[in-house]
Amino acid sequence: MKQSILLDGPKFQITIQRLCQQLIENHGDFSNSAIIGIQPRGTFLAKRIVKELKSMLGKEVENGALDITFFRDDFRMKGNVPLMANSTQIDFIVEGKNVIFVDDVLWTGRTIRSAMDAIQAFGRAQRIELLVLVDRRFSRQIPIEPDYIGIQVDSIDSQKVIVSWEEVDKEDSIILVTEKK
Repeated sequence: MKQSILLDGPKFQITIQRLCQQLIENHGDFSNSAIIGIQPRGTFLAKRIVKELKSMLGKEVENGALDITFFRDDFRMKGNVPLMANSTQIDFIVEGKNVIFVDDVLWTGRTIRSAMDAIQAFGRAQRIELLVLVDRRFSRQIPIEPDYIGIQVDSIDSQKVIVSWEEVDKEDSIILVTEKK
C-alpha cells in the first residue's frame, strides 16, 4: 500500500480556521444558523468548527449531531445492518434556520442525501449548506456539491481517504491510501 499525506500538523488547524472564516462571512453572528455534524465522523469536525467559532465570535453557536443510520439506502443490505445506531442530539428547532451539515469526507453523496431526509423530522430548514473537510471529486452517485471545502482530492474508487482525529486516533491527518498492484 502506498500512503500519501494530504494534510497534517498546523495545516490541519489552519484549514479548520479558514472554513470558520468562510462560515462567518456567510452567517455573521450565527443568530439564525446552526451546525449539525453527521454521525459518526462528521461530529469530530463539527465540534472543532463550533469550538473555533466560539473563539472567533465570543459566543456559543447552536449545534448538534445527526444519526442517519436508518435513513441510509444501504442499511438493510447483507453485512451492513448496524449493530447499534449513533445518537441524534439536536435540542433546538430547525424550522426556519440555516443549517450547515458537517462531514469529514464527501464521496458518493449518499450520506448527505440521507442527512437531508433525516433532518426533516426536526422541521423545515430555511436553507441547508454542506461543509466537508475532504471533497473526493469524480465519484458522485448523487448530484451533491459542498458549499465549504477544506481540501479537494481527485481520487479513484479504489483509493481510500482516511481522516484521523486527535480525539480518537491520536493525531490530526488526512491520508490517501492506494493499493499497489
